Amino acid sequence: MFVAKVTGSIVATQKVDSMVGQKLLVVEPYRVEAGNRDRLVGTGRTFVAVDTVGAGEDEFVLIVQGSSARLTPETKNLPVDTVIVGIVDSVHVDHRGVYNREKNRTK
Repeated sequence: MFVAKVTGSIVATQKVDSMVGQKLLVVEPYRVEAGNRDRLVGTGRTFVAVDTVGAGEDEFVLIVQGSSARLTPETKNLPVDTVIVGIVDSVHVDHRGVYNREKNRTK
């Protein structure tokens, strides 16, 4: 499982029947900054993920990949490799808050 940020969306009008109606979002995995360990930083990689929780652009989310991506009721019969399974409310590392959804909304 990874923390990622939703950076965009994908529209694909031509796709296999099982994917019709699936919301596709572009996500970038994030990690804790190595130096200060006080914030999340992007990894520079991007993936297309199926959204199962109603995430939106600029939100931090939890993603799963590989066989785990097909273990949700919504994706068990889909040809997917990355799925959004949660929306992150806060992240704490070494007893410090490095992300808070509510504080991020007010910026």
